[in-house]
Amino acid sequence: MNRVVGAGALLGGAATYAYITDTRASIHQWAAVPALRLLHQNPEEAHHAGIRYIKGLYNFNLHPRERGGHDDGALRVEVFGHILDNPIGTSAGIDKNAEIPSPLFALGPAIVEVGGVTPHPQEGNPQPRVFRLPSQNALINRYGLNSEGVEHVAMIILDGEAQVPPGSLVPGKLLAVQVAKNKFTPDSDIEAVANDYVTCVNHLAKYADILVVNVSSPNTPGLRDLQATGPLTAILSAVVDAARATERKTKPAVMVKVSPDEDSDAQIDGICAAVWSSGVDGIIVGNTTKRRPDPIPKGYIMPAREEKLLTEMGGYSGPQMFGRTLDLVTRYRSKLDQGPSATSGSSGTGPKSEEKDKVIFATGGITNGEQCLQILNAGASVCQIYTAMMYGGVGTVTRMKQEMREAMRREKA
Repeated sequence: MNRVVGAGALLGGAATYAYITDTRASIHQWAAVPALRLLHQNPEEAHHAGIRYIKGLYNFNLHPRERGGHDDGALRVEVFGHILDNPIGTSAGIDKNAEIPSPLFALGPAIVEVGGVTPHPQEGNPQPRVFRLPSQNALINRYGLNSEGVEHVAMIILDGEAQVPPGSLVPGKLLAVQVAKNKFTPDSDIEAVANDYVTCVNHLAKYADILVVNVSSPNTPGLRDLQATGPLTAILSAVVDAARATERKTKPAVMVKVSPDEDSDAQIDGICAAVWSSGVDGIIVGNTTKRRPDPIPKGYIMPAREEKLLTEMGGYSGPQMFGRTLDLVTRYRSKLDQGPSATSGSSGTGPKSEEKDKVIFATGGITNGEQCLQILNAGASVCQIYTAMMYGGVGTVTRMKQEMREAMRREKA
């Protein structure tokens, strides 16, 4: 009898373990996320707690991970010469200091972006600086690029605390590291600004597959002014030179992350000109926006408290941004496909202006698999998520990939 009870307990424990560590388990979205919000009313505290929980679970092999042979090859894409398992990535901000890239990879994305990392530690803006809008599944944040600094992040990666080996992590997956300038570096001193980015590159390039230059955070005064063609070209050229000088067999790709608010034809032309002139490999289209959706967004009933929160300063992120992201991807793809000769201010000559396709990643409002397919069809190679995971939990990537497969099967039927 004892053997039967013991065997039953063992089987029950094994089944429980298999369930709670599977990203498909509904408990992650419908129990874990609400519980985390209930325990931590402050969204920033909830974020930090989530990092601690995932890190602790990973250390004991109790972390959520994809199971069940998800990779059937249908979602594979080529990016920078690498064949990725799927076209979904996580955006920077989830793991600012590279504490949990391996646990994030276990959730199913092909790309994990850590950062943004600044040369020197900085606290960012005063708290409170993150606000939830649950009726929209949206967030407003004004973190202000809080960072432990490049030496701290490099030490974590080098010491293996984050389980990140140099170069590509594993076949089919890439690590992106976002770099940024310090708040106290004068925006008018472009040489000093470029040096901030190069300092980060020199510390981190040997561990990154992709370097992301952030010039689009809405919460750092003056940062978005660096997206003007002249300053942007100078900064990106310095980063590209530093990346190419990295002592590594395969050099990291360089991308620039641009604001969704710089959306006039002239601004897009100028950014594309800087991309061609500098030799940058691609653009991440989208960041949080200073703009706000309609007071009562379509499909939502907004409580008065949340309507008031819309007046908080900071960058908005959530499903309401999807239409703008899709439009921007279409416009950037069209402009980049015309080549360097079509962009004002680009000579189209020299080694940095070689005419190879520029890669686009998209982020902003992407919450399901069908939306991801729309973004890919518009010309992006990868869809990145942030807010969708904050509300959908650790199973978000797995769910989106399944939705993509189902949509693709319906299209073929």
